[in-house]
Amino acid sequence: MAKYRKLGRTSDQRKALLRNQVTNLLYHGKIVTTETKAKEIRKIAESMIALAVKEKDNFETVTVTAKVARKDADGKRVKEVKDGKKVTVYDEVQKEIKKDLPSRLHARRQMASFFYPVTEVPTEAAGRKKNTKSIDMPQKMFDEIAPKYADRNGGYTRIIKIGPRKGDAAMEVVIELV
Repeated sequence: MAKYRKLGRTSDQRKALLRNQVTNLLYHGKIVTTETKAKEIRKIAESMIALAVKEKDNFETVTVTAKVARKDADGKRVKEVKDGKKVTVYDEVQKEIKKDLPSRLHARRQMASFFYPVTEVPTEAAGRKKNTKSIDMPQKMFDEIAPKYADRNGGYTRIIKIGPRKGDAAMEVVIELV
């Protein structure tokens, strides 16, 4: 018995398809696909969620001092003249940041190497590049998805059959996060 389904594709096409579908499942919460693809997606998605749950609290909070440019009322940098040159004025600010411990950093990099980049477009600016923002999927996994499943031992996804597809009669399903 094979370890995975080939889905009628070459290995690079299959890997790209699964990366895309897993990224969309974890970003949107549910997707519609065929039954065989859903069973493959489930394996990968559940391992990613388990990794995030395992490492969700594995960080330390550190206070750092950062230099930030001083800005005027219009949001432009304040400059002053020193030795005949215009120089930007900086203020020192204390910031609290989360510093990943080595195992969480490794988990973050594993996730980042698997997920495709997700760009969120506001509904009022649909079709435009203005005001789009890039979503950090590993951060979303640690902050939103992992706490939701912290007390659960596996079984993070659900597959619901919705019937055969009209064109080729392939069984369609909804795969969603529980």
